[in-house]
Amino acid sequence: MIAAGLVSALWLLASPTGATPQSGAESMTAASKHFAPPLDRPMVYRVTTRRIGRDNSILSFSLVYALEWRRAGRGYQLGATLERIESDAGPQVTRALTAVLQPLVGEEMTYLVAADGSSVDLADADRLWERALARTADAGAGAGQGEAKRIATMIAALPAAERDRLASADIRALVAPVDAILSAGTAASVSVTQQDGLRRIAKVEPPVSSAQGAPAVQTDMIWTIDTANGLVVHEQKQSWIVEPGSDARTLIEERVRALDITE
Repeated sequence: MIAAGLVSALWLLASPTGATPQSGAESMTAASKHFAPPLDRPMVYRVTTRRIGRDNSILSFSLVYALEWRRAGRGYQLGATLERIESDAGPQVTRALTAVLQPLVGEEMTYLVAADGSSVDLADADRLWERALARTADAGAGAGQGEAKRIATMIAALPAAERDRLASADIRALVAPVDAILSAGTAASVSVTQQDGLRRIAKVEPPVSSAQGAPAVQTDMIWTIDTANGLVVHEQKQSWIVEPGSDARTLIEERVRALDITE
């Protein structure tokens, strides 16, 4: 049951008209220079994953964060609170998908970010999980005590690096990994366009099979970066099964990260 719960929890994981294409080198240089997140302004950050369920229905799962950037010395401090988890799946499926992340709901996570956005570090991660698990234990009194213990056991079984990844992957994705995106791709797999202060990077990975005879999976990624502040305001990842011997594809999973900066 623990292994199944962990697997479920870890699951959380065409150019626009008039856009001006840029070379990879030009885009990488330009995108790497500027990082200036808006300070002291509330933001809503929604991470939504959709996938095909066992009955071929589409399951949707969203993490909704409240964010705010502040100055911290020469760099920045980002306060992030996972406000709620939304899902249209049934209660049992939802509990399985949220088991590890549920203790973080309502906990403010503090990240220290370098002045140029080159590093994002979760501050005092051990204390964060201690507080989260203490809240889970308190809320699990009586009938929910067994569930609280199960969650605590699952989290304790995770290496510290994996706990950090669970708490930080969505936040780190806000800072454009432009260098890595462009250097890993070829001219055929990566395209860059610029329009109205937004830089759009699209990357198509070649189909890959996990085992001989298994269906090939192709991954498409699109990042939209606000060049005024260097933040990724929209990210879309789609995974497709590619039919052998044809161009036909079937979408099996999609993840969308969307940042809304309140005026």
